[in-house]
Amino acid sequence: MALSMGGAVMAQEVVRIGHVGPTSGAIAHLGKDNEMGARMAIDELNAKGVTIGGKKVRFELLAEDDAGDPKQGTAAAQKLIDSKVVGVVGHLNSGTTIPASKIYSDAGVPQISPSATNPKYTRQGFKTAFRVVADDVHLGGTLGRYAVNELKGKSIAVIDDRTAYGQGVADEFEKGVKASGGKIVAREFTNDKATDFTAILTSIKAKKPDVVFYGGMDAVAGPMLRQMKQLGLNVKFMGGDGICTGELPKLASGTLADGQVVCAEAGGVEGAEKKAMEDFRVAFKKKFNTDVQLYAPYVYDAVNVMVAAMQKAGSTEPAKYLPVLAKTDGYKGVTGAIGFDEKGDIKNGALTLFTFKGGKREQIAVVR
Repeated sequence: MALSMGGAVMAQEVVRIGHVGPTSGAIAHLGKDNEMGARMAIDELNAKGVTIGGKKVRFELLAEDDAGDPKQGTAAAQKLIDSKVVGVVGHLNSGTTIPASKIYSDAGVPQISPSATNPKYTRQGFKTAFRVVADDVHLGGTLGRYAVNELKGKSIAVIDDRTAYGQGVADEFEKGVKASGGKIVAREFTNDKATDFTAILTSIKAKKPDVVFYGGMDAVAGPMLRQMKQLGLNVKFMGGDGICTGELPKLASGTLADGQVVCAEAGGVEGAEKKAMEDFRVAFKKKFNTDVQLYAPYVYDAVNVMVAAMQKAGSTEPAKYLPVLAKTDGYKGVTGAIGFDEKGDIKNGALTLFTFKGGKREQIAVVR
């Protein structure tokens, strides 16, 4: 019996799926959130027992840290390819996702980003690149129109952190503002590791804006909001998904005024779809004893979409399941219906607008 049981275990095919995110550095809280989303999906698939092409499989997650750094990101990507992963979910940032995507493409290994929003990612002609969130054209443009049409912004200042994500979303925001008849009175930049914004904010304050937009992540946006308060620059503050996290009030040291921040998360559910997302959040909290930060549900869906394509193709070989993955349409995930267009972008991607009240995120609207 021991021998036969051992044989059953040996018959299981081990399928390696990679995940890459910044699990060290200033936005490690977001990278860890993503990695936990991947672990949750892998654990559930293994508990369920999955058969692909008539073989029982056991999934193994190979998790790498890119620290939000492009060079470390490409090194992590190569390490995963050398480890024979059959698919990768990641990276978190556009600045790491884009350079890593060439390595995955050259190896023919499918990559699904749960959070990279720079349009360039899926416009390089790589058949292996997919994403499960809307891109910056949609996100930045929507926020730009909202700044003018809903917040009645007449003089708008824009700051970005010069990363692929930050600059990209700020550029699209600026286009949205101008298309709606708004005026950009200042365009400044910092970097993703900066802590002192006094010179930038003093210059902006002199131009008397009624809205400040920041393209970057919450680790920089928090101290920036704190310094705005110190300088008496009490205006609306906007940003993309990078600042739209549960950590922002803490990073701003409690200086957020209710309704001051308006941000957008690339994704969102409404109506009947809300229950699946809420159930996921409850299960995530129970498993990891922490709340979802931002994109864990999208990572969870990305892993499951990838595995669903393997099952449909009857193979875990990238060359065989990749064409099936590309034709994904109407997959019901916890983040809503998932389908990919010819570029690998999600079809009909949603955006959710949020503000903060009492130190907690509050949904304003879901926009498609």
